[in-house]
Amino acid sequence: MKKLIMVAMLIAPVAACTPTQQGAVIGGAGGAAVGAAVAGNDVEGAVIGGAVGAVAGALIGRSAENRNNCIYRDRYGREYVDRCPSGY
Repeated sequence: MKKLIMVAMLIAPVAACTPTQQGAVIGGAGGAAVGAAVAGNDVEGAVIGGAVGAVAGALIGRSAENRNNCIYRDRYGREYVDRCPSGY
């Protein structure tokens, strides 16, 4: 029960973060847990798994942020992001 309360206290502040930050935190925590469980050395597995999980989670979270946005380029090569046309 104490572990559950500790996890809830650590994850609760993540609710105010962007999807990229949320993905990084959740991915890092999940990766660290899996890495520690699978690797022969708990600390090394947790560090490597946490790093890989954080990067993967951040990438997944970043893709969720840009949903319904399109990248446009004008004739001078400048790019800007705006909402996609309806039905696109």
